[in-house]
Amino acid sequence: MADKVHDILKKRLGEHGYEKLMRIDNPALHEFVAKNIEHCNPDKVFICTDDPADIKYIREAAIRNGEEMSLATQGHTVHFDNYSDQARDKAHTLILLPKGKKLDKTIKTGDRDECLKEIHDIMKDIMKGKEVYVRFFCLGPTKSEFSMPTTQLTDSAYVAHSEDILYRQGFEEFVKQGKNARFFKIVHSAGELNDDKTSKNLDKRRIYIDLEDNIVYSANTQYGGNTIGLKKLSMRLAINRGSKEGWLTEHMLVMGVHGPNNRVTYFTGAFPSLCGKTSTAMLDNETIVGDDIAYLRKKDGEARAVNVEKGMFGIIMGINSVDDPIQWKALNTPGELIVSNVLVTPDKGAHWIGKDGDVPPKGINHSGEWHKGKKDKDGNEITPSHKNARFTVSLENLENLDPALHDPRGVVVGGMVYGGRDSDTWVPIEESFDWTHGIITKGAALESETTAATLGQEGVRKFNLMSNLDFLSVPISAYIQANLDFAKGLKKAPLIFSVNYFLKGKDGKFLNEKTDKKVWYRWAELRVHNDVEAIETPTGRIPKYDDLKRLFQEVLNKDYSKEDYNKQFMTRIPESLAKIERIKKIYETDIIDPPKVLFDTLEAQKQRLLEAQKKFGDYGTPDKFA
Repeated sequence: MADKVHDILKKRLGEHGYEKLMRIDNPALHEFVAKNIEHCNPDKVFICTDDPADIKYIREAAIRNGEEMSLATQGHTVHFDNYSDQARDKAHTLILLPKGKKLDKTIKTGDRDECLKEIHDIMKDIMKGKEVYVRFFCLGPTKSEFSMPTTQLTDSAYVAHSEDILYRQGFEEFVKQGKNARFFKIVHSAGELNDDKTSKNLDKRRIYIDLEDNIVYSANTQYGGNTIGLKKLSMRLAINRGSKEGWLTEHMLVMGVHGPNNRVTYFTGAFPSLCGKTSTAMLDNETIVGDDIAYLRKKDGEARAVNVEKGMFGIIMGINSVDDPIQWKALNTPGELIVSNVLVTPDKGAHWIGKDGDVPPKGINHSGEWHKGKKDKDGNEITPSHKNARFTVSLENLENLDPALHDPRGVVVGGMVYGGRDSDTWVPIEESFDWTHGIITKGAALESETTAATLGQEGVRKFNLMSNLDFLSVPISAYIQANLDFAKGLKKAPLIFSVNYFLKGKDGKFLNEKTDKKVWYRWAELRVHNDVEAIETPTGRIPKYDDLKRLFQEVLNKDYSKEDYNKQFMTRIPESLAKIERIKKIYETDIIDPPKVLFDTLEAQKQRLLEAQKKFGDYGTPDKFA
């Protein structure tokens, strides 16, 4: 078998490519590359090392083959996806399971044998006439116990270029780990392209995750969420592996909150879409380690976290100079940057929904030639940029970057935050009583209300435990148990907080300003170090008024009234009880074998709320519990 593999590689890679690949002493890798090159049958193979010349070759290939176009700002390029290939294809993204195995019904799965046959049929000769790029990256910092070597074969130079910006180069990590590398594998093809150089056969778009062989297959798509395999696709592989080995893969930001005397305390944070995750990660006067995915491990009795990535694949809609000054500066400064599915103006500028200035009258976007008032085949007006238009940029381009981004030890986690969009129940910030209480009542009970702008019906609560429901590859009960068990052996477990930026009053208006979150995190930072006391309510610990009044002055130079405090931090007992019943019903009906401690913890909270209701009525201001 080894001889056959090497014969294939010598023939397909050429002498120089073969020499590059043979620097990695890993027969399993060689076999993986040979097998998939033979099957997908590209005309050319490019082995990309960490050499800047190799990386430059791929960057230039994206322009050369028409997947990207240069913009007026030096280093900036634009990419367009097919008009119908603008988001994650949830319907065709499946976890492959052998017969007899099953996951919760909320997790989309497929029969492993049937799906592998289908994807292999789809990918047979799919790269014919193209060049394939064999990439090597490292998820997490290199030379670290967090390091996760990952290889991707892709015939899209745009995808390969995006990964250069988003991930740490990993060829030398593969060389270092050699035969010991337990690597993730990704095979992607954009498939046949149309005249616009976008994926054509969207009816055969498939994204399949094979947990047994740690392989992701992606075909007939270019959109980054379906093709940048190291992102949410490899995340599913990591969740599966971590659950078996005692570490966590979380859909979490990592940020440094700056406290007294130059102290920096690191927080992770999980937020469903449209709940404030990016705005939290980008808080001014704080520092960003990562905005999307974190690995968490226990080291010497401490919880430590790293950013799996080194770049940001962010939604560009709404970014402007007032609300997002740091991102705005990065988007308007020369340097390596890809924007996708925005409007390109005749002078090769980029415009997106919500950008400063007037909307240009015409240009080119994901629909082709565009002008104001242009409509699609269904009569719907086409916006200048897609609502899910993206930008891909290195975190090194952000002026609030934390120096610990590449620390191989990770950062010590002082606090973990769960935030949802909630108009009537959760207070702006609340600390859990302990680790189990936090994981259950904050993380495993996380919900988010839909907005009319996105889903057509406002106020529908969607359950999304830990903001990770879409990406789980293990039973939900096992995932919750892994989170509960993570605290075992820690000298001091991170404090767990819930936040809610969307609480409304009786008049339907928000009770907080956008900037108030700066205060909530400064208070949480003080709590981690036990610098301020808190008030115990039936659902958790809340700030004292005097502490918040001082922090509002220090952080925002703003007066903070007792009236606002009482409205914001009132315990809303009927709504809190209703939430408990909703969450219990989900776990009773939709989840396989949920842990008993979940129901015990929810029941204990229910009893505390009922007791408070007897004493104070339906709504209890903080002074009732002080």
